[in-house]
Amino acid sequence: MPAPALFPCRASTPQSPPHPPPPPLPSAARLNWRRPVPLVTVARSKSKDEASFTDRILDYIEGGPKLRRWYGAPDLLPKDGGAEDEEQEPSDIEEPRDAVLVTNGDSEMGQMVILSLILKRARIKAFVKDKRSTEEAFGTYVECMVGNMEDKSFTKKALRGVRAVICPADDGFFSDLIDLKGVQHIVLLSQISVYRGSGGLQAIMNSKLRKLAERDEEAVLASGIPSTIIRAGSMQSTPGGERGFDFTEVSA
Repeated sequence: MPAPALFPCRASTPQSPPHPPPPPLPSAARLNWRRPVPLVTVARSKSKDEASFTDRILDYIEGGPKLRRWYGAPDLLPKDGGAEDEEQEPSDIEEPRDAVLVTNGDSEMGQMVILSLILKRARIKAFVKDKRSTEEAFGTYVECMVGNMEDKSFTKKALRGVRAVICPADDGFFSDLIDLKGVQHIVLLSQISVYRGSGGLQAIMNSKLRKLAERDEEAVLASGIPSTIIRAGSMQSTPGGERGFDFTEVSA
């Protein structure tokens, strides 16, 4: 008879065999298998500063970007006009009178005047016919204004904050009764001498321009505002004489 056990034996419970490891991948499958990478869609938009090929050719011919780089103007304005959609300021707000208004600003003489004022770092307003081309040429240095000069509300808004008016042509700006209150100086480039010196068919063609020039000079002199009237003569391809420029004081 066997001796009794000193300690009771625990019954062993059967254990489930461990899960077999996954079979190794074939060599070709291991090479082609990669951890999935999340896909990120990157959309690139055309920069506003990036001009088309045609715009770059036109800018090269007209010197637009060069002018903006020379004088530190900001980047190209948006094609939609930008400032046209801005809300109009109330007419009762009094601006500081530090601006110079240039009439007929998109003419050749007007652009030369505007360029000279940019070099002087003056705040410039200009009457133009093509607002977009002027903004592309001079950037935000010029506040371009398009409207009818016979409209008193338009001229009143244009003269807001203006201390000096420069008229590079006889465009009849002073022919109508406008409120020049606050304007400190007027510069008028008049061609009345040319119109008075013409004869025949040319005199008939220039009759309307002559009347505008006469009315502009009369209105400037009658305003009592310190003014400078420059009477330009006609250019002729003839040998020069001994007489030079003749300046006459018109108004103090």
